[in-house]
Amino acid sequence: MKRKTFFTLIIMAFVLSFFVTPVGYWGKVWLMRLFASPPEVINVEERNVVEGYDWKLKDANWDYFNFNKSEGKVLFIHFWASWNTPSAAELKGIQELYNTYSDRVDFYIITNEEREPVEEFMAKNKYIFPVTYRIVGADAPFKIPEIQGTYIIDKNGAIVVNSKETHDWDSSTVTQLLDSLVAKP
Repeated sequence: MKRKTFFTLIIMAFVLSFFVTPVGYWGKVWLMRLFASPPEVINVEERNVVEGYDWKLKDANWDYFNFNKSEGKVLFIHFWASWNTPSAAELKGIQELYNTYSDRVDFYIITNEEREPVEEFMAKNKYIFPVTYRIVGADAPFKIPEIQGTYIIDKNGAIVVNSKETHDWDSSTVTQLLDSLVAKP
């Protein structure tokens, strides 16, 4: 076998592995993390305010609670799905953010999946942030993204970040933003 043919086969096997093996899944997650940028912060004069806090959700124990318990607090709300590769790419940064800010920011990491695949995904990845389950069809105080999306909301209910893209949530941009939002009265 010629040297050129050998290297061509190696490259083809590597590319093929991205489509048919778990290596491909983790490779895509890694690449998404590598190229993720911080989210854009909405200018103060362009920020919308949430329409209210009356929103029925379920906690990790499958018990109902109302979102209104977080009124007047800084909120980090992330919609995700365990089967969605871009969601998986963001969750490591969200876990780091949760580790740093869980005592000052209310985190809602929301999915509309059943408990079993979510619990399996969380255990496999060693994530400890609290999972919130959305009740499909229940009215929400803002637009629910189709699969993934993130809101950061200040103490007055103003939407500071509204993103549907994959971002680096454990960045200096986000930590500086959260520090400033938490510090405001």
